[in-house]
Amino acid sequence: MAEACQVAPGDAAQTSLSAGAPLSLDQAVARGEKLRENLEKALRGKSEVVRRTTETLVAGGHLLLEDVPGVGKTTLAHALARSIAGEFRRVQFTSDLLPGDLTGAAVPELRGGQATGRFVFQPGPLFANVVLADEINRASPKLQSALLEAMAERAVTVDGVTHPLPQPFLVVATQNPLEHHGTHPLPESQLDRFLVRRSIGYPDAADEAAVLREDPAQSALPTLEPVLTPVEVLAMQALAARTKFDDKLVSYLLAIVQRTREHEALEVGVSPRGGIALRRAAQARALLDGRDFCIPEDVRDLAVDVLAHRVMLAARGPGSRGDGESAWILREILDQTDVPL
Repeated sequence: MAEACQVAPGDAAQTSLSAGAPLSLDQAVARGEKLRENLEKALRGKSEVVRRTTETLVAGGHLLLEDVPGVGKTTLAHALARSIAGEFRRVQFTSDLLPGDLTGAAVPELRGGQATGRFVFQPGPLFANVVLADEINRASPKLQSALLEAMAERAVTVDGVTHPLPQPFLVVATQNPLEHHGTHPLPESQLDRFLVRRSIGYPDAADEAAVLREDPAQSALPTLEPVLTPVEVLAMQALAARTKFDDKLVSYLLAIVQRTREHEALEVGVSPRGGIALRRAAQARALLDGRDFCIPEDVRDLAVDVLAHRVMLAARGPGSRGDGESAWILREILDQTDVPL
């Protein structure tokens, strides 16, 4: 089942740069701050989650939210789409959903109510700027494969024809960590396509009281105005990709990656793609913090959220920490790796 929402451009569209025009560092920082402020109106008390979401968008990645129902995952995705004047689609993943339900399909062309004998492509819900893949682990492996192509290639192939997806394109996927009946664990190849995996968590008492009084999903979300356009998002992504990442940081990142491959508790370490993902995330963080260069803290602070889902645990022993063990191991590796001066 898919739900659609076309967000009207608003004031942000009127002040948009011309297509392809670059952004200055100061302009990018200002837009990033406005984006975070907008998202925090809809998701109260979760500034770190909002920060990761913004970094994921600017890095050109995808976001996996693993948490219990009712903590704001759908609200966050919808608020992001509204904030960038983008098109939003929500797809409820189920075991009987077919790849064509996601990608679209060739349908008979009609003229004047009569079939012409030709077929035309009818785009599916993947053709949006922000796609919420709700309960992604309930999808069949075949459907997950269709989504994998979209995430990796920013395109879908139907009947041998490749159709590019709108840009920017961001998948926000959710899964419930407590429910296992009727679910299919995500394959490593698909997990590896998510730039960041993290939970949202419950709000603290003061923020939850404000949520109970105001219900931001019903009050703030419908009134959110765009603060960016898709063209500006692409300009920010291009600027982030040019952020300096010097050789000392390359060596630091490689040392972290190498330790994951040598750790006795890990059967599979971080791949080169995972290292590239961490570099891209660090560049996005630096840009949003107002720097045209990365520092070690950019790598260290993002490492767990970017890398923990890319490693595979060896056989679990009596001291296993369950699903959080990979994150615990990554923190241990970070503590043992020398930070460049």
